[in-house]
Order: sequence, then structure tokens, then C-alpha cells
Amino acid sequence: MPYGVFRPKQEGSPRIGVAIGRYVLDLAALDEAGCFEGTAAAGRGVFAKPSLNAFMALGRRAWSELRAAVARLLGADEPSLRDNDALKERALHPLSEVELLLPAEIGDYTDFYASKAHAANVGTLFRGKDNALMPNWLHLPVGYHGRASSIVVSGTDVRRPQGQLKLPDAAAPAFGPTRQLDFELEMGWLIGTGNELGQPIPIEEAEGHLFGLVLVNDWSARDIQAWEYQPLGPFLGKSFATSISPWVVPLEALEPFRIPAQRQEPAPLPYLSPGQPDSSTFNIELAVSLQSEAMANAEMIANSNYRHLYWTIGQQVAHHTAGGCNLRPGDLLASGTISGERRESRGCMLELTWRGTEPLRMSGGEERVWLEDGDRIVMSGWCQGDGYRIGFGEVSGRIVPARVRT
Repeated sequence: MPYGVFRPKQEGSPRIGVAIGRYVLDLAALDEAGCFEGTAAAGRGVFAKPSLNAFMALGRRAWSELRAAVARLLGADEPSLRDNDALKERALHPLSEVELLLPAEIGDYTDFYASKAHAANVGTLFRGKDNALMPNWLHLPVGYHGRASSIVVSGTDVRRPQGQLKLPDAAAPAFGPTRQLDFELEMGWLIGTGNELGQPIPIEEAEGHLFGLVLVNDWSARDIQAWEYQPLGPFLGKSFATSISPWVVPLEALEPFRIPAQRQEPAPLPYLSPGQPDSSTFNIELAVSLQSEAMANAEMIANSNYRHLYWTIGQQVAHHTAGGCNLRPGDLLASGTISGERRESRGCMLELTWRGTEPLRMSGGEERVWLEDGDRIVMSGWCQGDGYRIGFGEVSGRIVPARVRT
């Protein structure tokens, strides 16, 4: 039961819903009908708002209560919704008749660099195999502060960015459209309840502050990034767009898919070490497809898994707040590119084409080194259970040409 924000195409204001098959269940309508009596969220109007922020701020108990209440309402033996035709008419909207919006008001956005295979591949490409990982990488979750204002919902076109480029044989940089546009396969998590400024979140409590997970495509202009990032890190090469999926899968729903996390060597410092002997992560399958303007259907170019992250979700939250940084409801933290050891599990074009030396060959004969105008990237994610599947939906975006300067 993933949460999202939707607006009926015919009429009505944005409100919160839950995806149920081919329908959206309108939580605001159910709340108005008194279906959530006895829960902490009942009667507060949090589901009639244009973002999940107010609901997320209520905390873990309220999230669990609401989830249980919705599950009860949808049960085959529960008549309150099943036998109320008027309420069903108000509360069930076909997905084809609604517009999906950003699920949260994102005040701050942090992007990490938590996949060891990705960090090693990128390091090898730029510094050689012997210096692939920077000295700090095995000791802390590396991250940078991203741009929240350019986060867009799935389906939004992405305009090719412009910036300064320094070609290898050029004496000076020039300004123009990126020639090395890339995607990054990531997952993100929305902060539900935050922390006070100056009060770190202990790692044992970190997951309690997380509301749920989304798919993330952190688009990147590699040539702009390469010229500008030293010494302060990414700027225009990252800030032009970040796409996220409209549906937020609550952390509680992922409990059946917990698996042991990667072994970390050297052992992390105590503030990054969980109290239990073994830390955990999640088994979430991920896939990336590309569809050019000439292709009738999208073609899978990569498949990875959330389990490839070296630094866990809890460690990233604990490190983020270790210096006293305060997180707030709706803040987005993303994993960084998720890559595995196999070539097909690499989560970006930079790795898939090994910096352009191994072009991707599509079944129709087209080749790609970097993304071209008209290309559409679709990312999907799911957890496969015994006879059932939890889906994250998809996050998609189509590249449109750079604006012509006049």
C-alpha cells in the first residue's frame, strides 16, 4: 500500500491516496467518513493536504495505525467500505483519471555515494585500479547536499543542461549543452520525524525516523561535473533535475525483505555500528530501461539490487546527523548510484559503457555512449515475495533538447 499525492483530472484539489491495483484510494474521503476513528491521524485533515509532510510528522505509531486501518477496510469481510456504494464512488479513483504529483514538500536533499562497486568503478576509471577508493570511503558514508528545488515527479521531461565544458584538447573552457548526459539508478528515503538541531540521531533509532522509500534518478552531466567539481563537489552538473517516483513504499512494508548487509572491513566507528551483532538491508530488485525515439518499446539495459549498498540506510542517517544537522519531515536522502559486480548491474552509463569505450548496443542496431535527445529512461523496483510482489512503480523521464540561446 504505497502512499502518494494525486489530483483528479476532472476536478478537485491535491490529496493523499494509496495505490490499490489500478485505483487510488482517497484517504481524505475515508477520513471525512470517519473510517479512521481511533487512530492518531483521524480528523486532523492531514490527508486533504497537497503533500505527505503533515502525516509523516505524526510519527511511527500513527503510520502503523493508519496502515492497519486501511488494510482492515480493504478486507473481504469488512462491510464499511465494501457495502457502501456512495463512499466507494468518492474514495476509489481509476489511476487513468488522476494526476500523480510529488509526494512531499522536499525542503532538503542529500545524495550519498554508498555503493562500493560504483565507487570502485568510478575511481578506477578516473584514478586507476590501485587508487579506486578514496582514503575516507571505507570509514564513512560520503555524501553531498543536492538541490531540492529541481526534484521532479516521474514523467516530467528533462531538458539537456548547459554549462562550462573543458574538452581534453582545448586550452580554455567553453559554454554549451552537455555532451555526456547520464542517468543514475538510486533509491531514496523520505524523513518522517526529524531531530532537533545539535541532537544527533543514534544509529539504533535511525530507521524509526524514516517514513518510506522511493525510486530516484539523479540525472548527471558528466562533462560539466568533471570540470566544475574540484574542490567543492557537484554543482550545475547535478542540479538541473532529479526525478523521483510518485509512490512511497512505507518502511514497515519492507520488513519481510530484510537480509544481512554487506560485511564492512574495517569495522566502522562506534557511532556507525548498530547495537545488534549483524546489520541489515533490503532485497529490492531494480531495473533500468531505455527507449529512443526510433524504438517502439523500451529495452532493459541494467538490472541491479538495493542489497549492493555498502553503507546501510541507518548508517547514512546516523552520519548525516552526527555533527548536529537537523533533518525535517519531507527531507529526501538518496543512496547514490546502486551498482553490483556484474556489468549488467552497473547503475549508470558512465559504468555501463566504461566511460565511452564500450558502447551499449540496442537490439534495433542503435548504440549509446551517453543519453541522446528523445531518449526515455524508465526505472522500476520491486520486492518479490512468495506469491506476491511489492512494487515501487516506476520513475521515468524523457530528454528534450537544450534551450537555444538567443
